Amino acid sequence: MTTLHDSADFALASEKAATLIESLPWLRRFRDRIVVVKFGGNAMVSPELQQAFADDMVYLQTVGLKPVVVHGGGPQISKMLDKFGIESEFRGGYRVTSTEAIDVVRMVLGGQISRELVGLINAAAPGSAAAVSGEDAGLFQGRKRGVMVDGEEVDLGHVGDVVHVDPSVVFAHLDAGRIPVVSSIAPDVDHPGQSLNVNADAAAAALAIALQAEKLIVLTDVAGLYSDWPNRDSLVSSITASELRALVPSLESGMIPKMTACLDAVDGGVKRAAIIDGRQPHSILLEIFTKQGFGTEVVPA
Repeated sequence: MTTLHDSADFALASEKAATLIESLPWLRRFRDRIVVVKFGGNAMVSPELQQAFADDMVYLQTVGLKPVVVHGGGPQISKMLDKFGIESEFRGGYRVTSTEAIDVVRMVLGGQISRELVGLINAAAPGSAAAVSGEDAGLFQGRKRGVMVDGEEVDLGHVGDVVHVDPSVVFAHLDAGRIPVVSSIAPDVDHPGQSLNVNADAAAAALAIALQAEKLIVLTDVAGLYSDWPNRDSLVSSITASELRALVPSLESGMIPKMTACLDAVDGGVKRAAIIDGRQPHSILLEIFTKQGFGTEVVPA
């Protein structure tokens, strides 16, 4: 008869036990603390990664953390705009959002992505998640923005920045034991009745600051920040806010909003921020509960 002590299974079990023990300091540190997670990239369009993400959120809540999810929906929005025959144009890294397009954006963010994600989380733990629009109960207030392209100001239509956050509705869900799933859309403070498409990275940072979150985690499609891209050996595991501030102008355009969000969060009082590879299942758990982490962490200067 083979027992656990006589087989390779014991070594595997011991490794699992060591991993659980390693997580103990982090469980103590993050218990009852808010962690804001920006959900995006390939994780949003892969059913397997969506499920892994939902499981991670339930795990975080179960062990005593208070996760808050903020999501965008670029690929899904583009697909729906194509379906309706609405042109999708990007200028300076932003989607030009017409009056016709903003209705599609609102529908996709609130009616599709939020519902799907809340459904996955609630399937794993019934009643544990709730959808929240950035337009709900004054959560976000936005103001239109343009962008400079080749030295000229470009009108982006219904695109804006978050200029005010009232986190009351998010706190209410957290106090009720629910995981808020927040869509990145905001009412236009200067044009009542109109909505703005807001960059989800920036929205997550603004919300993390308002919630006084312990950490902001941004899921992306790369392993982290590279100081000398495309040199794969230049991956940065940790960087101070002052170091990142000096590096941002030299980054690739796609990384600038993500790293700026991390920088803004830390500058605004969030203790730490990180970008991690959302293509890897359960990367969030590795980032939070292991010493080495799983991406690039931004810490105060």
